[in-house]
Amino acid sequence: MSPHDPFISPNDNLKGFLLAMLSSAFIGSSFIIKKLGLRRAGASGSRASSGGYGYLLEPLWWIGMSTMIVGEFSNFVAYVYAPAILVTPLGAISIIVSAVLAHFFLKEKLEKMDVLGCVLCVVGSTMIVLHAPGERTPSSVDEIWELATQPTFLLYTASVIAIVLFLVLYCEPRYGQTNILIYIGICSIIGSLTVMSIKAIGIAIKLTMEGLSQVAHFQTWVFVMVAISCIIVQLNYLNKALDTFDTAVVSPIHYAMFTSFTIFASAIMFKDWSGQSASSIASELCGFVTILSGTMVLHATRSPDPASVSEMYLPVSPQVSWYFQANGDTWKRKSEEIPSPDFDAILKQDHFT
Repeated sequence: MSPHDPFISPNDNLKGFLLAMLSSAFIGSSFIIKKLGLRRAGASGSRASSGGYGYLLEPLWWIGMSTMIVGEFSNFVAYVYAPAILVTPLGAISIIVSAVLAHFFLKEKLEKMDVLGCVLCVVGSTMIVLHAPGERTPSSVDEIWELATQPTFLLYTASVIAIVLFLVLYCEPRYGQTNILIYIGICSIIGSLTVMSIKAIGIAIKLTMEGLSQVAHFQTWVFVMVAISCIIVQLNYLNKALDTFDTAVVSPIHYAMFTSFTIFASAIMFKDWSGQSASSIASELCGFVTILSGTMVLHATRSPDPASVSEMYLPVSPQVSWYFQANGDTWKRKSEEIPSPDFDAILKQDHFT
């Protein structure tokens, strides 16, 4: 549906705009609230980045999760009132919200190069969205099942599964704690399948409410199971990314990669790129290059989470005491205290385990 669609009134566009802005505010805030919950859970148990699930018992994490759900629901309703070309680019506002809140609540510094990386990611994603092909909406679950089982999309699905398995089994154990693209890559690639499944479920719900029940169709339940499985994987690796890296870096990279893979999957499944002009295709490619540039800038300038850095030294930190001798008296200080230069310091290790 185009912005000039006669069935979309200015008031509907305004409602869609406000809902999209509200959605971005909630989603951007949810990143911060969830990370605060992850930090609190990590302080009393195993961290999510180490495979722990203690955050599931942390109320603050659930508040953040609820905030994200409200944001996603607002975004869904926004599409009812306004065209996608208006709603989708506004998702970039969540990046600004999370970056600003992270600066105040998480004490994460936002450097000039980080701002540049955020801008590049937002501009690139906006270029892709603005020049993305129109989507052909299926009229039934059976129709979308035919699109999902066409050879090209089956090849894409198989490629997604193969890449995710490679990232999980090989890359994550080796580079997960140092390379931000591992966790976010898994989350974003799987996310493209999540959106396709959610769209099918939405069509089924819409048709059922109109009197054409889709409950008896086995395809509906296949899409439900795929969506649930993908969402669980997404949340798991998004939590790991938030627990390991700065929110100001996680948010724009996740937004850029998720948007890109979703548009790519939609174009394959619905064959939306057929009949596009060369200028539109060139603009989309430029958008991908811009996103890649922004991702590289953010990745090059990112700083590790201070909590993560401190944990790196915990296994190899024995208890150390400093003994000082002055005027014939022996003084003992804790390892974190700074010895005076007037003392002759002798390092003595209490024990090594």
